[in-house]
Amino acid sequence: MSQEIDAEEFERDELDAGEGDELYEHHRIVVDRGQELLRIDKFLLSRLRNTSRNKVQEAIRAAAVEVNGVTVKPNYRVKPQDTITITLPEPPREDRVVPEEMALDIRYEDADLLIVNKPAGLVVHPAYGHWQGTLVNGLAHHLANLPTGRNGEVRPGLVHRIDKDTSGLLVIGKTEFAMTHLSLQFFHHTIKRSYLALVWGTPPGPTGTIRGHIGRSLRDRKVQAVYPGGEQGKPAVTHYEVLEHFGPVTLVRCVLETGRTHQIRAHMQYLGHPLFSDATYGGDRIRVGQNTGAYRDFVEGAFQLMSRQALHARSLGFVHPSSNAQVSFEAELPADFAGVLEKWRAWAAA
Repeated sequence: MSQEIDAEEFERDELDAGEGDELYEHHRIVVDRGQELLRIDKFLLSRLRNTSRNKVQEAIRAAAVEVNGVTVKPNYRVKPQDTITITLPEPPREDRVVPEEMALDIRYEDADLLIVNKPAGLVVHPAYGHWQGTLVNGLAHHLANLPTGRNGEVRPGLVHRIDKDTSGLLVIGKTEFAMTHLSLQFFHHTIKRSYLALVWGTPPGPTGTIRGHIGRSLRDRKVQAVYPGGEQGKPAVTHYEVLEHFGPVTLVRCVLETGRTHQIRAHMQYLGHPLFSDATYGGDRIRVGQNTGAYRDFVEGAFQLMSRQALHARSLGFVHPSSNAQVSFEAELPADFAGVLEKWRAWAAA
């Protein structure tokens, strides 16, 4: 049985090793006797989990893929009994999370779950470039026997995530039953989640709903795009409520009906109101306001105070796996977010 590869394992500037570097075999696939002739990029795309055709082709072009000991081109047609190997210039990572002692901001814990207030800048789960120092590494130290996750995935305790530079609440399942119970609530969209976001401009109306499928951008796979006609991606719904105006920027409360990657960030950009200081979605430059040196200096100071997207997972509510009672939790704004709000309040009041 061949191993499966995450997309992150192909995320690198160069796949070929430098002179003198050692190559490590990550995967060996012996093609079935009944396999029909099929391009190798299509074949590998069907066998390797969570990757893309582009990444597979990059690996082939970088001579990281061999068939029967010989490098091939992306249009090579796989034949029965071919032996395909994938070699990369780093040892294959183990499907094991290394426990690391970490100061976790735990807001609640019982036998079934715990609630963590994640600071901005902390990666949730190990991935390429972030094998250590993640929240999961800290959880593995705090909890000796975290459940592994669904279908053998190495996602200890995780039933959802928030972005590296988003702060706020996460619920962690401590048992397989708790993980399943919580995962089903996320699947059926019964989890109650609200976020605070500072956005450029003034969204239309005091409240509103943004509907539009979200999927990877066809131009840049590192960002998410909105497809209002549903031609790509998955359905996504974000409800928002305006809380406070500061002239060029507005504080809004966002409630997720679905939980797609970068949902609030992509939806607000699509609406024309990207999050303040969100470099990925165009919020790290002046979008609204006066064309004066004093204003530019003020905004630059605000960017320096909050050098990440202005998004905080404020509240989390769900049915407890054991008691079946509805529980809810809230986390106050972190210092950078609270500070930038005060800065804009003072500017608006001047």
